[in-house]
Amino acid sequence: MKIAPNKVVSMHYAVLDNDSNTIDNTFDGEPLVFIVGTGYLIPGLENALMDKQAGDKLSVTVEPEQGYGERHDNLMQAVPKSMFEGMEIEVGMQFRATTDDGDQLVMIIDIQDDEVVVDGNHPLSGITLNFDVEILEVRDATEDELAHGHVHGEGGCGHDH
Repeated sequence: MKIAPNKVVSMHYAVLDNDSNTIDNTFDGEPLVFIVGTGYLIPGLENALMDKQAGDKLSVTVEPEQGYGERHDNLMQAVPKSMFEGMEIEVGMQFRATTDDGDQLVMIIDIQDDEVVVDGNHPLSGITLNFDVEILEVRDATEDELAHGHVHGEGGCGHDH
C-alpha cells in the first residue's frame, strides 16, 4: 500500500541540521505514527513520503520554507523583567504570550539586568533539516481516526468523545 492522504503511516526517522547535529531520532524508541494530510508533518517531509511504502528508506532535505519557515527578527523583543516577577526564569524556557496576533509560544533567549529578550520564532525556523526515514507500515485510517484527525492506539484514543 502506498502513502497517500488519509493513510496511517508508522515510521522511524532521524533529523539532523546541516552541521550534523541530531535534532530528533526515533530509531531507539517508538516510531512516529500519524495520518497523512492532517498537517501533522511539515510539508517538505510529507510531500517526500507520497507514494512510498512499507520497507522504503529515504533521505530527505527540507529547506526552511517547506519546514518551519524562515526566521523573522521582528518576532524577537525585549520585555521588562518585571513581567516575570516571582518566577524563576532561565534562557531556553518557553511561555505562551498574548500578542496582537493571538497567543504565541515564545522562548527566552537572553536575560539582562532589567530586560528579558524573548523570541517568537519556532526553534527550528531558518534551519535546513535533513531526514533519514524508514517506513514501517502503511494502512488505511479508520473512520474514527479520520473524524478525530489523529491515530488511535489499541483500545481507542483515550479521550472522551
